[in-house]
This record gives sequence, C-alpha cells and structure tokens, in this order.
Amino acid sequence: MDLPRSFTIREHSHRILDPFTSEKLAMLGAAIGLRPGTSVLDLCCGKGEMLATWARDHGITGTGVDISTVFLTAARKRAAELGGADQVTFVHGDAAEYVAAERVDVAACVGATWIGQGVAGTVALLERSLRPGGMLLIGEPFWRAEPPSQEAVEACHVRTREALETLPGLVALFDRLGYDLVEMVLADEDSWDRYVAAQWLNIRTWLDANPGDELAPELRAELSREPLRYTTFQRRLLGWGVFALMKR
Repeated sequence: MDLPRSFTIREHSHRILDPFTSEKLAMLGAAIGLRPGTSVLDLCCGKGEMLATWARDHGITGTGVDISTVFLTAARKRAAELGGADQVTFVHGDAAEYVAAERVDVAACVGATWIGQGVAGTVALLERSLRPGGMLLIGEPFWRAEPPSQEAVEACHVRTREALETLPGLVALFDRLGYDLVEMVLADEDSWDRYVAAQWLNIRTWLDANPGDELAPELRAELSREPLRYTTFQRRLLGWGVFALMKR
C-alpha cells in the first residue's frame, strides 16, 4: 500500500503538499488558537509539515496518517529536525480507515477529502476521532469563478462543474452538516504558484536524470501540457482554503 511514484516525483521538493505557504500554515495555527498539549489528528498528513511546525511553535501533540512511505519518512525527519519527534507520531495506513485510539481536540484532513468521497463523508470520518466540543479542519478547493467550458473544468483536475462548490456553496454545505464555520485561511495566486509551478521543476529535473524510466513519457507529456492549462484556467478559476468547523 503506497502512492504511485509520480506523486513523489511531482512533489519531491515540497514540504507542504497543498497550495499553502509556510506563512499561511503558521497563520492557520495562530488563528485557531492552538495551545500546548492540544491533540491533533491529521489524516493524509503528507510530509507532516503541519504537525511538525505546530509541535515546535505551539507545543501540540499529534498523529499523522498517510499511505505514502516516502512522505512519512520525510515527515519523521522533519519532526526530528524541528525538535518535535517526541510530540508527534506518523502512521503508515489508509486514512479512510483510521480512528484515533483517544479522541482528539483537532481532527484534520487538509486537501484530501477524496478519502471520504467528498466533504460530507470526510467530516463523518473525522467525527469518529473528535472529542465533543473539538474542532475539524477541512482543506478543500472551490470555484473562484464559473468555469467557461468543460476544457476549463478538466484543466482544474475535476470531471464535472458540480464536483466542486463555490466558496459560498462550501459555507452553506458546512451549515447543512450542522457545523459553524469559525475560521478560515485561503490560498492566493502566489501560494498556488509555489505549489504548482514548483512541480514543473521537479518533473524536469527528474526527467533529465531518468530519461529511460518507464514513467518518463507520462511525465514528459504532463510537463508539456500542465503549465499552459494552469496559467489559462486553474490559476484564475480555482481557489483553496482550510476551514475550521465546530459542531453546533
């Protein structure tokens, strides 16, 4: 059980595997009022940057779960570098099946709501590990503007216009699920650039070093296609944010 190699190649240089900068990640931790001893569960934790930096900056404890052995190795190394290896634990496994042994103060899935087949299902997954009165963190893309065509929709890596909500649509969905939206931190075009454009250099560097690899044709085609799709459609149409929710 692991991620396809293409993911680890594409995000080789990334510490944060979504359209957040380190500044926005720090802003989120401050915004939700983390305190020493706050327990955090992060499903699909990637390279663990959220838990590792929040352990250093706020004294949280936490568990991260991810399917990628490559990302988890990086997460453990990062936590050790920042002095939080005794505060956070990283578990290899299917996040869709994980329930914390003890309920936590903050349960998060930041940018991977496919584990619950969408926002509603992911909220239900996180609820299984959240203490009464705790906080959920959901990271999710949304339409900033109406996509003009099916080509535009697919350039944003979804199949249909209905696959994503608008920002007001997301807020309304949280309300229907019985949650108050109590904070949010949104990506901007610059933070999208740092996430997406950095992938192009990762791919090109890998292609130069591995021209005969079986993945080379696929990644060569991606590098030829994605910069134009991103600059034409995704950069202006697709938003992303982390939303803090509390049950009513």
